[in-house]
Amino acid sequence: MYRRSLIFVLLLSVSLIPAGLVAATGPDRAACMENPAGPGCAAGLPTVEYQMLLDEMLLHPEPNVRPLAVNKDEIARFAFRKIVGGAATIYDAPGGNPIGGIDEGFNYVTVNAVQGDWIEVNAGQWMPASQLAVARPSEFAGVYLDDKLAYPMAWVLIPSYPSPYPGAAGDQNRPILERYRRVNIFATAEIDGWEWYLVGPDSWVRQTSVARVLPVERPTKVKGRWFSIDLYEQVLIAYEDDTPVFATLISSGLEDWPTNEGLFNVYTRQVNGHMSGAEGQADFYSLENVPYVMYYDQTISLHGTYWHDGFGYRHSHGCVNMSITDAHWAFNWSADGGYDEPFVYVYSTGEYR
Repeated sequence: MYRRSLIFVLLLSVSLIPAGLVAATGPDRAACMENPAGPGCAAGLPTVEYQMLLDEMLLHPEPNVRPLAVNKDEIARFAFRKIVGGAATIYDAPGGNPIGGIDEGFNYVTVNAVQGDWIEVNAGQWMPASQLAVARPSEFAGVYLDDKLAYPMAWVLIPSYPSPYPGAAGDQNRPILERYRRVNIFATAEIDGWEWYLVGPDSWVRQTSVARVLPVERPTKVKGRWFSIDLYEQVLIAYEDDTPVFATLISSGLEDWPTNEGLFNVYTRQVNGHMSGAEGQADFYSLENVPYVMYYDQTISLHGTYWHDGFGYRHSHGCVNMSITDAHWAFNWSADGGYDEPFVYVYSTGEYR
């Protein structure tokens, strides 16, 4: 009984110490940024703060999300080929007569049939196999947000070694953080104008290495199932009214072909469609059987993408690229909810530099 009473008195005494006096006994954040390994500092933070976060990092090593299963059936639904070697000629049969061509550019076709060294790309249209290279669609997929996130979540974009404190070089003695890995953000610090995020014990990454999931308020007039697109983070979130239910990485328009910001409605859908543009120019492209297309801003759409695995970075001529798995989910989810023309809210939480 005496020992318990003594412990209680000691705890009571500690609780009665003014908060300012406790803070004054150790370095603050600014001091620990200047001297990350100094007395009273750990991983660039005051030791007391870091120790409290350490418990949370051990309890929450990964975001509390549920991955969307990779839709291998959809990915395998078409055999995609990229045209290589410049402009291509189309023939009416294997070894037959030329009937057309495709200009040099970023061009893909699908395989209808194979006969020896010849591939049928459309009915009655054949190309030599030597002009075509196999395209392997990305197996990236987003996540369900079944519960409120315990901490802000991000995807790693650049495979990198974690830094022991903000601003430090990556520690190559630590396991590398692989691309598309999901991490929690437990603390934020700013060094030389860039934010750094604590994503695990003694593990900091610069903001340019990750893409964060940042829910946004529902715009006026929007209801039911809708999509938000953060152009800075390159993240799409699907909502049921005010509740975020799904998040994934996208690729929006490049600097010369920016994706417009604003509030839009999907006005038409295509399970598969042909897309082409910039005829006669160096950036000419022709893409067959683009899957799960939802047009919302004139010729700009959300759609599946089989020709790159660069999600999290701008990559398009203005459209919002999604993986085939994600596009299939978004296409069906919005329609199943009775919102064939869902709102699409496009905005940016930052500026590229």
